[in-house]
Amino acid sequence: MRKLIAFFVFVLIFQITNAQSKKYDIVIYGGTSAGVAAAIQASRMDKSVVLIEPTNRIGGLTTGGLGQTDIGNKQAIGGISREFYENIKRYYDNPENWKWENRSDYMDGGQTRTEKGEEAMWTFEPSAALSVYHEMIGKEKIKLVYKERLNRRDGVEKKEGKIVSITMESGKKYKGKVFLDATYEGDLMAAAGVSYAIGRESNDEYGETLNGVQANNINLSLTGLVSKNAHNHNFVQGVDPYIIKGNPDSGLLPNVNEKPGLEGAGDDKIQAYCFRMCLTDHPENRIPFKKPSGYNELDYELLFRNYEARKGEIRDMYSYGNSLLPWINSRMPNRKTDTNNKFGFSTDYIGKNYDYPEASYEERDRIIEEHRNYQMGLMWTLANHPRIPKEVREEASRWGTTKDEFEREDGWQQQLYIREARRMVSDYVMTQHNCEGLKVAEDAIGLAAYGMDSHNVQRYVDANGFVQNEGNVEAHGFKPYPISYKSLVPKEKECENLIVPVCVSATHIAFGSIRMEPVFMVLGQSAATAASLAIDKGLSVQDVPYATLRTILEQDGQRLDP
Repeated sequence: MRKLIAFFVFVLIFQITNAQSKKYDIVIYGGTSAGVAAAIQASRMDKSVVLIEPTNRIGGLTTGGLGQTDIGNKQAIGGISREFYENIKRYYDNPENWKWENRSDYMDGGQTRTEKGEEAMWTFEPSAALSVYHEMIGKEKIKLVYKERLNRRDGVEKKEGKIVSITMESGKKYKGKVFLDATYEGDLMAAAGVSYAIGRESNDEYGETLNGVQANNINLSLTGLVSKNAHNHNFVQGVDPYIIKGNPDSGLLPNVNEKPGLEGAGDDKIQAYCFRMCLTDHPENRIPFKKPSGYNELDYELLFRNYEARKGEIRDMYSYGNSLLPWINSRMPNRKTDTNNKFGFSTDYIGKNYDYPEASYEERDRIIEEHRNYQMGLMWTLANHPRIPKEVREEASRWGTTKDEFEREDGWQQQLYIREARRMVSDYVMTQHNCEGLKVAEDAIGLAAYGMDSHNVQRYVDANGFVQNEGNVEAHGFKPYPISYKSLVPKEKECENLIVPVCVSATHIAFGSIRMEPVFMVLGQSAATAASLAIDKGLSVQDVPYATLRTILEQDGQRLDP
């Protein structure tokens, strides 16, 4: 009996060890939208592939609340990315997927609308995106691994300029021929010793005009596009920044800096994060906003003062908007929303994410929880606090988180909107010049089409002694432009078998245009195609022949010409 037990124990250990040491053609770390698209493409190119997701949910922001697709130009989206949105359309063509409203009653809005007769649909519930992704993955040969986080200290084994294996915190090891870092944070890239940047470059570094500190009201881009940087998403005039109004000695209110820095200068600050909330006003599916533990009224003093400093009616308090609530509610199917930041004091937790890119996992969890508690407190405040105007409270109280979307009982998601973290620095850096067509990449592997978009980076005291936000940039009006393959691969001396489809080599302001979910899917597919070619030809990822890569991408439906 003992011998039999010992035999089974030996077999079990052998199976576990063998599974952990299996070598894949392509190892993808990060189950974001880019990671999912990359895994699908790798499977379709007959490569063995493992997709490792650090959490218990794939899809990143696409399944985490961002249902109002940011595109800029739909015609720039092809391949697996467009296939996903066409599958979303088919999902909603099924009457069984309409529970909280009739299909005929839904009308999308916002910046990306589905036109009559379109084969794709661009607005969706998080659960719909998750269902579609699982269906697409289920048709492929993909090893999907959940809740495994990279050992960022010494979990990347490299030999002769190539990654041999990556080891998780659990001790599980994954060997591969080519590796893809599809995380929002660039953790594998950083652990592999690849160069990267965090924060804003100065305008002088790459000859840009929209990078660095952006405190002026209007800044002109290189081609004359006007970016009303300081105007949008800012406070009304006359909001006092001090704990005791008019008394600098009392100290600044939370998250306010004394000075913004020199105009156009670089810094290590990053644009604000938030949760893209999925809200509903359906009584049977709504969870009312609750006051979080540790609620601090002082955190919302600027919100109170912003309302109190208004002149005229609530709907007229912003010269560029007509809204009772300081958020954007974009309608999603089934009486739900994709709710995003808007105006001077909103869902963006400005200035509280600077440490996130380099933080430990435990520190990141704390930052995420702080963001959630801040946003919970904001929602409760708008719906209940007596210093909020009555008509605002009445409107906010109609809304709540949803019972049927996320795993948490309070209806909040885990995925924070990581708008920007690390950005690789390779032999080709995408800049404002690329966005505006003054410089054109000759090795396109996808198109970006959204405006140069940065949310606010900090709050400061202006020359008049009032509080202002800084860092907002909204420069639109240019055509789709190609993204360089070289911006996805590290310098060859740093790593020969790693491709980075999310934290691409780009300046802060160019990344603000590239960083959209459909584009990440495009880049994920192209990255997997390049990885497969590198394997087939026995080449480094830097030496993949572009002509061959382009031919395959076009055959697979990628759109490469503006």
